[in-house]
Amino acid sequence: MLKRKTLKNGLRVILAPQEASLAATVLTLVEAGSEYESREVNGLSHFLEHLAFKGTVNRPKPGTISEELESLGAEYNAFTGQEYTGYWAKAQNHKLPQILNLISDLYLNPVFNSEEIEKERGVIIEEINMYEDMPARRVEEYFFALLYGDQPAGWDIAGRKEVIMKLTRDDFIGYRSKHYVAPATAVVVAGNFPQEEMERQVGELFGHLETADKPEKAKTIEKQDSPGVFLKYKKTDQTNLVLGVRAFDVFDERRHALQVLSEILGGGMSSRLFVRVRGEMGAAYHIRANSELFLDHGFLQVVAGVDSGKVDKVIGVILEECRRMAERLVDAKELQKAKDHMIGGLILGLETSDELAAFYGSQEILNVPLHSPEESVKMIESVTAEEVQQVAKAVFSDQGLNLAMIGPHKQASAFEKLLKFPVT
Repeated sequence: MLKRKTLKNGLRVILAPQEASLAATVLTLVEAGSEYESREVNGLSHFLEHLAFKGTVNRPKPGTISEELESLGAEYNAFTGQEYTGYWAKAQNHKLPQILNLISDLYLNPVFNSEEIEKERGVIIEEINMYEDMPARRVEEYFFALLYGDQPAGWDIAGRKEVIMKLTRDDFIGYRSKHYVAPATAVVVAGNFPQEEMERQVGELFGHLETADKPEKAKTIEKQDSPGVFLKYKKTDQTNLVLGVRAFDVFDERRHALQVLSEILGGGMSSRLFVRVRGEMGAAYHIRANSELFLDHGFLQVVAGVDSGKVDKVIGVILEECRRMAERLVDAKELQKAKDHMIGGLILGLETSDELAAFYGSQEILNVPLHSPEESVKMIESVTAEEVQQVAKAVFSDQGLNLAMIGPHKQASAFEKLLKFPVT
């Protein structure tokens, strides 16, 4: 049975048993990401995540943590998002105490060695360079910037090179002391393990983390009066685009209807956009639709890599299918197919301990009501065709349209005139 506990210092602990699992996962999350940064330190959250692996009080030699984890046969990594950062490791069940010790050490006791900071600075710069050469990814970052502009929600997680080059050891220590505090931290353990013993070990390791209030993230400003277009000219073989609209935050009761709407549009190979754009037009290899909801903002987007000569037609088809969602009720068969695909993906994904840890941890760290997989399934199943249509009417509007593209195009005005939902 799932157990949630809050330690005396405010740190949250979730124990998610998975008796059939041969592996166990430790995931530590903290309410610190790019949306908690100022412009002067944009990219620090991600840089700090890298540095956690570069030496701790107990393991000061760089590479020791990675060496120990790999000697345990563990999978491990860390990630930084807009609103939280995570550190995790997965190994065979009986090795859970060791990986818990290692993850707690890198989270609680980083030393921020000055020499290692200088080395990792170059690594971060090369990571940024790598993303610049990945238009299918980079275009989504441009879409964020188009939506939210010069505020934390619109900044790149990896930051800007000029900022990365200036960050100092004191910057990391100061930021960490403000944000890496117990009430902003959640530790999730998932897999097959003795609950009481694991609860004791987590308490011993994390019970001394400082209790303190942390700075709130800046409130995201949502403002748009007309369609927005961002073009990045690049001589590429295909045009990568994101076409989307503003939505609402993660607490909105319409979030499940929005997910179903996204699934119908572009959630699989039998979705409307996949069938029309790839199957019928032969204009794209990949095309998908999805929604992203955060603490105080959100959006629905269609992402595709398309034949540059067919961009206009593809944009027209996307807008046409969005309009259809707002004008007509989806029929019962298509609605159920979308739900079944979503539910199947959810349940199959949760077969592994790391995905189960992420499922519960992402809810906990955002402070949304904690739902089990079974409850999530019921919420998806309860979505009606009328609710899907209502949310489509709410989010699909001409003035709310946004288009970001990377490809051999130079005239934004040529695409601005396309951003209108067709009239029947």
